Parts: sequence; C-alpha cells; structure tokens
Amino acid sequence: MEQKHFGLKGLTSQEVKQSREKNGSNAIEFKKENRIIMALKDLVKEPMIILLLVAAAIYFISGDIGDGVFMAASILLVATISLYQESRSRNALEKLKSYTRPHCKVIRNGEEQTINNEELVIDDLMIVEEGSSVAADGVIVQANDFSVNESVITGESFPVSKDQNKEDKEVYSGTIVVSGLAVARVTAIGIGTRLGQIGQSLEDISSEKTPLEKQIANFVKKMVIIGAVVFIAVWVFNYINSGNIVDSLLKSLTLAMSILPEEIPVAFTTFMALGAWRLMKAGIIVKQMKTVETLGSATVICTDKTGTITENKMTLARVAAFPNLTINNPEEDNLNPDDKQLISYAMWASEPIPFDPMETALHEAYLKLEEDKRPDFKMVHEYPLGGKPPMMTHVFEDSNGNRIIAAKGAPEAMMEVSGLTNDEKEKVNNTIAQLAENGFRVLGVGHTVFDGNNFPEHQQDFKFSFNGIVAFYDPPKENISSVFQSFYDAGIEVKIVTGDNALTTASIAKQVGFKDYDKTLSGDELMKLTDEELKDKVMHTAIFTRMFPEAKLKIINALKACNQVVAMTGDGVNDGPALKTAHIGIAMGKKGTEIAKEAASLILPDDNLAKMVDAIAMGRKIYTNLKKAIQYIISIHIPIILTVFIPLAAGWIYPNIFTPVHVIFLELIMGPTCSIIYENEPMEKNTMNHKPRPFSATFFNLGELLTSIIQGLAITAGTIGVYLYAVSLNLTESHVRTMVFVTLISANIFLTLVNRSFYYSVITSFGYRNRLIPLIIGITILLTFLLLYIDPFVMFFEFSTPSLWLLGVSIFAGFVSVIWFEIVKWIKRLKNRI
Repeated sequence: MEQKHFGLKGLTSQEVKQSREKNGSNAIEFKKENRIIMALKDLVKEPMIILLLVAAAIYFISGDIGDGVFMAASILLVATISLYQESRSRNALEKLKSYTRPHCKVIRNGEEQTINNEELVIDDLMIVEEGSSVAADGVIVQANDFSVNESVITGESFPVSKDQNKEDKEVYSGTIVVSGLAVARVTAIGIGTRLGQIGQSLEDISSEKTPLEKQIANFVKKMVIIGAVVFIAVWVFNYINSGNIVDSLLKSLTLAMSILPEEIPVAFTTFMALGAWRLMKAGIIVKQMKTVETLGSATVICTDKTGTITENKMTLARVAAFPNLTINNPEEDNLNPDDKQLISYAMWASEPIPFDPMETALHEAYLKLEEDKRPDFKMVHEYPLGGKPPMMTHVFEDSNGNRIIAAKGAPEAMMEVSGLTNDEKEKVNNTIAQLAENGFRVLGVGHTVFDGNNFPEHQQDFKFSFNGIVAFYDPPKENISSVFQSFYDAGIEVKIVTGDNALTTASIAKQVGFKDYDKTLSGDELMKLTDEELKDKVMHTAIFTRMFPEAKLKIINALKACNQVVAMTGDGVNDGPALKTAHIGIAMGKKGTEIAKEAASLILPDDNLAKMVDAIAMGRKIYTNLKKAIQYIISIHIPIILTVFIPLAAGWIYPNIFTPVHVIFLELIMGPTCSIIYENEPMEKNTMNHKPRPFSATFFNLGELLTSIIQGLAITAGTIGVYLYAVSLNLTESHVRTMVFVTLISANIFLTLVNRSFYYSVITSFGYRNRLIPLIIGITILLTFLLLYIDPFVMFFEFSTPSLWLLGVSIFAGFVSVIWFEIVKWIKRLKNRI
C-alpha cells in the first residue's frame, strides 16, 4: 500500500514563491483591447449617440449655442449612464469568472492542497485523477493505472496509458484523465504549455445567441429601420413645406430620437449580468450569462440520487456472504468468517486512497475486522469502473509476490462473471430485493486468482468467485421532500436518473414523497426502444435506473425532442456529455469532478438541490422583470412618438411641440426607470405557481404586446387631450408645451408604479420592497420642478410656469391615462377566483 501522498513532499511555500517570481503564473493571456476603449467604440456606434451628435452639430452650426451645449452635455450624460451600466455588468461577470476558475490538487509541504489552476508553478507536484482536466504540462513521477484522453492536442479521442516507467510519461494541459491517478512534476505553465502554444483560449470562443437575445436584437433593428425611414420622410415633408433645411432636419431628428428604443439592449445586458451576480451571492455559480434566461423556462429536472437526493454519507449497513446469504449488521459484532472475508475483498476492490463515500465506509469497516495489511501491499494493476452493468477490479501484490485480486460492482455484473447457476442467481436476487426494498444500496463482491503479469485485456475475462453482497445506507436529505414539492408546484417534472437499481431507488423515492416512484425504466430497456417509443416513454417514466452515459444522453435528447427544457444534475466524468447537451447542466461543487464542472453551465457549491428552486425562481423573476421593463419602454415610447408626430402631420397650430432637447430629457428619465428600478424589483408571490414558459416562445405574446400598445395609446390620448384642451383655452405655445410635458412625466411616474405587477393591484405592489423607487421618482419630480419653476431652465426648455389648475389638469390627465389598467388587473383577478 502507498504511503500518504506516495511519500512525496513537493515544493515548500518559499520554493513556490521563488518559482512564481522566476517563471510567472499558469495563465494564458492574449493581447486584448482596453475595455474602456472598446466600450467607447461600442458607444459611438449607438444610433442614439449618432443622432445626438448630429443634433448638437446642427445647433452649433446654426448659432444656437445654448441648445448645442445642452445636447453635448446630454451626450456625456447618456455616455456616462451607458458606461456605468456596462461597468456594472462587467464587474458582475468578473466576480462570476473568479468563482468559476478551475481548481487542481498539488502536494506542497508534504500535504495535499487544492488551489486555482493559475496558482500552479514550475516544479509543483500536481495530482491528476479520473474525471479531472490536466492543468499544466508535466512529467509523471508516480501513477496507478493512469490513462488520459489527449484529443485536444492530437485530435485522437482514444485513451492513452501512461506511467513513470514508460517512454511516454508526459501529461499536457487541457487533456482529460480517463482513469486512475498520477502525480506529475510541472514542467510548463501558461503560454509555455503545448495548449498555450497552439493558442487556444476559451475567451476567444464566441457563444451562440439565445432566442431571447435574437428576438430583442431583431426588434431593436426593426425600430432603427423604422426610425431611419420616418427620419427621411419627415425631413423631406418639412423641407417641402418650409424650405428651411436646418429646421426640417431638427424636426426629423426629434422624431427619430423618440422612435429609437435604445434602452432595451442595455436593459437586457444589465438584467442578465446582475442576475448571474445575484445568483452567485445566493450560492449558485452561473458560468454563462445566458443560463439566467434559460432557468425560468425549465420544465424537467433530471437528478441523480446519491448525494443529490441523499446525504452521500454512506455507512456499511448490511452484509450477506455467499452461499448462505444470511443478512448481518456489521455494527453488531456478530460477523462470521465469511462476512469478514466479504468486507475484506470489498475493501481491496476499492481505491487505495478512497474518495468515494462507499469506499471510505469499506476501508473503515475493514479496519475494525483484523490486522491492517494495506501497508504491505501495492496496487500493480487496475481495471476502472466499466461495463454494463459496471464493475471494477484491483490487483494488489506484496514484496513476497503474494497477490490479491478483488472486484466489486453491480450485483448483476458480479454474478455474471462468477458463473453462478440459475438457482444461485435467484437466491442472490431474493437477498438483493430484500435489501433494496429497505432503501439499501447494494454491491456484489468477488475475488479471483491469477499467475503471471500478462493480465487479461478486460476484467470480465477473469474467472471470479462470488463472495456476496455488501449493502450501504445513504439517508435522504431532510429538505428533499419540500424541494420536490416546490418543483411540482412550479409545474416542473422531476426525474431520477441513477446508476443504482430500481428497488433501492424506488424505496428512497417513496420515503421522500417522490411522485410516480413505481414508474421505472432500466438503461438496457431504454436502449432497446426506438426514438418514437422513447419519446413517449421518457414523458411517462419518473425513475431511470442502471444508467450509463449513452443512456443518459438518450434521455436528455428524447426530452428535448418533446420540446422540454431540460436541467440535468451530474458529478462524474461520464456525466459530461449529458450535462453539455442539457439546456441547463448542473454540476455538484463538492463531489463533482472538474470535467462535470467544465461541461455544466451552473454549479451548486454545496450540492444542495434546494438551490435549484432558488435558481429557477431567480430566473423567472429576472425574466418577468425584464418583460416589465421592456413593456414599460414600449408603452412610454408610443406617446412620445405620437405626441411629436400628430401635431406635425396634422398641421396643428403648434406643430413642433417638442424639440430634441425635450425628447432627450425624457429619454434620460426613462433609462434609469427601466434598467434600475425594474431590475431591483422583488419576485411576485405567484411567480413560482405558474407553469414554465416555453423556451422557444416569443418574448411577448400578442396579448402582452397589445397591452403595451394600448397603454401607450391611452397615454397618447392623455397628452393629445391636454394639448387640445390647452389650445382651446388660447394658451401660448410655451404653456401648451409645458402641460403636455407634465402630462407625459406624470404618466411616466404612474406607469412605473402600475406596471410593477400586471396581476396584483398597485396598492399590493406598494408593499414590494424596492428602495430605488422613491429615489428615482423623487429625482424625476425634483428635476421637473426645476424645469417649471427655475427661470433659466424655464427659458431654456421654452416652458411657462403653469398655474396650480393647469398643473393639476396635466397631472390628472397623466394619472387617468394609466390608472385604467387597474380595472383590467381587477377583472383578471376576479376571473381567477371564479
């Protein structure tokens, strides 16, 4: 048996420091453009900024210095807001990135440590084991049946066997450990590795846009095109009537500005980035920003049993030695020699340094039985877990040539390789059923004898003797019943996908209140089904047992073919393909391998499935709030567009009721409202009682879009009504402009409050905690007051200070043009009660 850490000491802390100072850190950094410069370049490309620059230039050229200065200041303000939002998004993603950095194990100061990959230095002793990705180039100094997939370097996907005694004893950064364990001395890091020299970098890979990103981009693109067409049409129309090219250009710019919904892409990026950051604060690591969008759409969660539903605290609870198969409890000290031999062989079939809870339990049970012989033996050959059903075999030898060959695995596999008769198999199966019905997880154990070193290629080629059954108990997590109920209440189906047998899984499922625990399907049965049969079967099966990678992948693909949005939990290297294929791959932070974490889009650091309820709730909240923000943008843009356009097109007495100065002021108020207020809104109490939204559905259905349009038209009716009322009183243009402007500002404030919920009343939503609402609305009211009552501002914006009556009329018109929607919400709630 190996000494602790194979007797290796590794670098000291001082040597690590010296190596880092001399050779640098293990990071591949490519030359990239300064982020601020990139952000400024993107800003200059924004249509709104372009229009503001044109408007400012025209004002300066025409000698209107005051308006020119205001437009220039507006450009700075819009740029500042955009850069601030971009900075918030970038900082959130940077924090996220720091939490998703891959880790590796090293031996330093004689102790095993887990560090970030970037902290590796030249001459470090790096531990690489099954399921991990190699973090740097190195030379193997110690290995146990070690093999690695080097397809990222060579393009060949088959495993390559390596150890310290072979000519090929080098490992390379980015390659994947297929089996065994090795310790390698680091020889190259960062850009000096083979992978670094090839020049591959995850940061250079662009990800495909999600359906929501595409829908929003298409919507904004269409509005830009419409704005351009209207801009040209209005410019030509005004020029024909007035013959003044500069005046016509300013009027058309005003309308073009009112049409552009530049707040939408900013809102989308802000919501997604801050959503990922909020999830991280809640203990859920989201590796990709787009996962936030997908979370709210999840319809099916495929979860593992061990460590997800159960505690993953295995204890050896029962043993049944062959051939008597009497079930005994190891804790009661009444074991016979056959029982002790069974536990001994089960331990030898485990890893010498166990990390699996079952193997740890076997090592602990072995120590209670007899003298510890492990230090005298060394593993000389290993067959990793494999086959269908799976099994594993270890070959140990001492200095005198005495050999122990032991295997464990699924009882079906061990019975098959042991050549049991049908009667013996039936007797074993009856024992397994008795144990499994009580929720025990069972393994078969066997041993064999083999002379010489020319070991069979496959472990199944050995002639094993069957030793019996060992049974483990892994209690369900205390909160798992409520977790399942939360999923069910949210309209999400839960399916258990496990390598365990049907009886054990069904017993645990029954204990925790899992629905349809009696509807099971094995991996072998699943593989025999046609694609059409499988599509029907996966929708009506709750528990999938004796699963292997190909079967898991088929389940995910079949569910996706049924238009389900699939979340999948996993922790092993074999879960990688299914995690990558699922819409939401969920890796476990504690027991998950590095490969599982790399393949997943989301990591649960504490392996707590209850966090997925929080994640889905957060996903739904973010999506709902983004919808509110964009519906608000649409609703408030319509009256701005029509209030500018109708007097102009109809040839009313005051056709130019708003100039670019007024429109840009309104835009500056609307931006913070949609991106700051709505992003900070709490989740509504009925959010998790709705069925998941279809992932492929358009962002707005016809009813929701019509709601926003009608709200916008109602506000337009208010502003135009106030315009006509003011004209009927023979008020001056500045008074008319003031009243229409106040009506729009009032409607904006009331719309912000009313649209906090499209179901509950505004009185109910007042109870939602959002400290930003009084702040933003307070600033809006203060700015409006300054514009109406401070003479320089009144003159600049061409307003007139209104009387209390006219001010009241404008505020009332804004209120009425929005508050009617409360009746719609009341009718909606009334229908749900009936």
